[in-house]
Amino acid sequence: MSDPDLRVFPSLEAAGRALADEVAGAIGDAVEVNGRATLVLSGGSTPQRLHELLAERDDIRWPRTHVLLGDERFVPHDSPGSNYCMARRSLLDDVPIPPANVHPWRTDLPTPEDAALDMQAELERLFGRDALPRFDVLLLGIGADGHTVSLFPDSPSLAEERRWTLPTLASDEPRKRLTMTLPVLNAARAVHFLVAGADKRAALRRAMGEPEQPEQCPAALVRPTDGTLTWWLDEGAAP
Repeated sequence: MSDPDLRVFPSLEAAGRALADEVAGAIGDAVEVNGRATLVLSGGSTPQRLHELLAERDDIRWPRTHVLLGDERFVPHDSPGSNYCMARRSLLDDVPIPPANVHPWRTDLPTPEDAALDMQAELERLFGRDALPRFDVLLLGIGADGHTVSLFPDSPSLAEERRWTLPTLASDEPRKRLTMTLPVLNAARAVHFLVAGADKRAALRRAMGEPEQPEQCPAALVRPTDGTLTWWLDEGAAP
């Protein structure tokens, strides 16, 4: 595991542009080596501009790229609270990616457990069953409480070692969530946290350090075992 790489920019726009360059390069490298690339998008409001910047580029090989979401709210895909809805409007509708290469969580299934198991099966189809999925690019954010994807402080899901996907519960609405687990996050080739705003500064300090109780800051538990970890920050978030 390499040490985290901290990069600070004057604004979220500047951080997003630099990260877009990094993502485009990593996708190109993965396609050259493996014939395809896998990209995991983050939900929430912070990455929306990054998505738009990626959509503006003409050097990303979208027909060879598979796109997933690290977590999702258990709401319909057309709901304003849906991460997939945000990703579709800010990126996916504007790039030449085959529909079969987009892998949303199935929130139309009866229960969050059904949706989590369906995504587990989807990952097995993409990567096989014998080893953890190894994403080429994994984009993450961090909440003011230290959560990342839908792994929340003190959640039992933080101790999961076998399953790749789980249903979880958030403290705010919509409470029902779906998430990839820590073993999957930590198997990625490249993990990128995009963080903006002074309200994230305290959580960022805990996540980048060695907190005595890391389960209270789930982002601190994201430490790729054989990959890189980079933090892309605006000046407001910088510690």
